[in-house]
Amino acid sequence: MTLREQVEAWIADDPDPASRAELRALLDGGAEPELAERFAGGLRFGTAGLRGRVEAGPARMNRATVRKASAGLAAFVRDAGGGSVIVGHDARRGSPEFAAEAAAVLSGAGLTTYRLPARAPTPLLAFAVRHLACAAGVMITASHNPPRDNGFKVYLGEGAPLAPPDDAAVAAAIEAVGPLPAVPLGDGGETLGEEVADAYLAAIVAALPASAARTVRIAYTPLHGVGGRFCLAALERAGFPAPTVVAAQAEPDPDFPTVARPNPEEPGTLDLVLEEAARSGADLMLANDPDADRLAVGIPQDGGWRVLHGDETGALLADFLLELTPDPAHALLASTVASSSLTARLAEAAGARFVETLVGFKWLMRAPAQAPEHRLLLAYEEALGYAVSDVVRDKDGISAALVVAQLAAAELAAGRTLADRLDAIAARFGVHATAPLTVELEGADGTARRRAIMAALRADPPSALIGRPIRAVDDLQTGVRRRPDGGEEAPLSLPRDDVLVLRGDGVRVVVRPSGTEPKLKSYLEVVAADRGEAAAALAALKSELGARLR
Repeated sequence: MTLREQVEAWIADDPDPASRAELRALLDGGAEPELAERFAGGLRFGTAGLRGRVEAGPARMNRATVRKASAGLAAFVRDAGGGSVIVGHDARRGSPEFAAEAAAVLSGAGLTTYRLPARAPTPLLAFAVRHLACAAGVMITASHNPPRDNGFKVYLGEGAPLAPPDDAAVAAAIEAVGPLPAVPLGDGGETLGEEVADAYLAAIVAALPASAARTVRIAYTPLHGVGGRFCLAALERAGFPAPTVVAAQAEPDPDFPTVARPNPEEPGTLDLVLEEAARSGADLMLANDPDADRLAVGIPQDGGWRVLHGDETGALLADFLLELTPDPAHALLASTVASSSLTARLAEAAGARFVETLVGFKWLMRAPAQAPEHRLLLAYEEALGYAVSDVVRDKDGISAALVVAQLAAAELAAGRTLADRLDAIAARFGVHATAPLTVELEGADGTARRRAIMAALRADPPSALIGRPIRAVDDLQTGVRRRPDGGEEAPLSLPRDDVLVLRGDGVRVVVRPSGTEPKLKSYLEVVAADRGEAAAALAALKSELGARLR
C-alpha cells in the first residue's frame, strides 16, 4: 500500500473530523516527509500504555488511537471475565476528549464504566481501581512529557501499572480491533463525585508513620499540573501548616508557560519554587510533576538551596520509615537496578526484607508478591518516584510529600535538618553518590552502533573502573552473573532484559539501551568516605565510562 493509500484509509477510519481535516491538508499540501513519519507505524504499547504527540495519524495520540486502544482493552477485560472499569484524565491538551472517547468505547462494550471528576492526578486513578474493585483503569496523561504529548496508561485490577505478560495480551487485543466506525459506543458511564478523592486522602493520611511532628514551613509547586488541590488538601488533613505556593504555577495549564519542560529533573524547572522557598523562609521545598506521581525535594543549605537527587530522597524515606515501623522484620523495601544500593544496606541493617527489580513501577509493584508475608514500606526509583505504603500500587508524589514533610518536621523538632540526616546515614554506610550518564549515538547508524557497543561490553567487560576491581557482571539478557576472576557463574532472579550491571568495590554501573532512541543510558554509583571524595570519584567514573561507550 502506498503512503497516499495508507493516509486515505486512515482518514476513512478516523472518527475525528478535525484529525481527518489535518491529514487531508497535509496530503493535499504534498507534505510527504511529515506524513511518512506519522505513518511509520502505530504508537508502540510501551511502559504501561501509549504515549506520543497529539496529532493525527497512527504514530500519534488522537481519538482514533484512543478508540482502538480502548476497544482492545475492553476485549481483553471481557475475555478475562469482565468487570467494571474506571477512566481518569489530567489537564493536558486533548485529555478530556480522549477520556470521553475511552469511556464511550468501554461502556459501549458492555462494561460498567466510571469516570473520575475532571483533572485528576494519576495516583488517584491507581487508588480508585482497587478501591472500587475495578477490573481495569485508564489514565489519560503524559506525566512530565513536553506539552505537545499525551498518553493512555493502563492499570489492571490490582491497581498496579500494566506489566508482562498482560501488556503483550492487551497489545495483541488492540491490534485485532477492526474498523473503528464499527466499534460500538456507549453513554460514557457514571461520573463520580468527590467520594473517591475523599477516600484516597483519608487512606494516605491514615498510612502515615507514627510521628506527631507537623511544624515545618513548605514552599510548593504543582508545575501547572493537577496535583495542587490534592496535595494541599492532604497536607491540611494531616495537620501541616498551609504551604506557600508558586502562584504562577498553581493552576493547571496544558501550555506549561513558565517552564521549558515540566519535568522536575530538568535544569531550571524548579527555579520559581526555589525562589519562593528562599523568599518565604521555607524549611522545605516540594514539587509534584504535572500528574503528581513524582516528587522533587529541596532543602536549605549553606545559605542557598539544594535539590535532592531521587536516591537521596529514597534513602531519607527508607531510613525514616524503618525507624518508625513497629515490625521491621516483616517490612519490605524495594528499588530498581538503576537506583542506589544504599536502600538494600539500610534494609539489611534494620532486619527488613529488600527486593531489587527492573526499572519501572510495573516491576517494583511485583515485589510484594515475592514476599507475601511482608508489608510494603517503601518502593522507589531514582527518577523521583516513590510509593510510601501499599495504599497506592504505583508511584505517588502526594503521599510521598506527606512523609517527607513529616520527616522534615521531625528533624526540626529535634534541632536537626534533612542534610544532617543524610550526613548521619553517610557516617554509617558511606556516601553513596549516584548520577545518570546518557550517551547519544546520532546518525543513521546510531541504533547499530548502540547494539555493537552493548555486544562489545558483554563480550569484554572492564576488569576495573576508576581503579576499583569489578567483582561481578550481571547480564540480564542471559540471566547470568559472571565473575571476571573466573569464579562460578550464578543465575539471576530478575526477568530477562537488555541490561548489564557491573558491580565492584564501591562502584556500580548499570547500562541499557534506550527502547526508542539511539542512546545508551547508564546509572552510576560510587561509595566513598566523604562527599568530596565521592564527587571526584563520580566525575572520574563518568569520564571513563563515557569514553568506553562511544
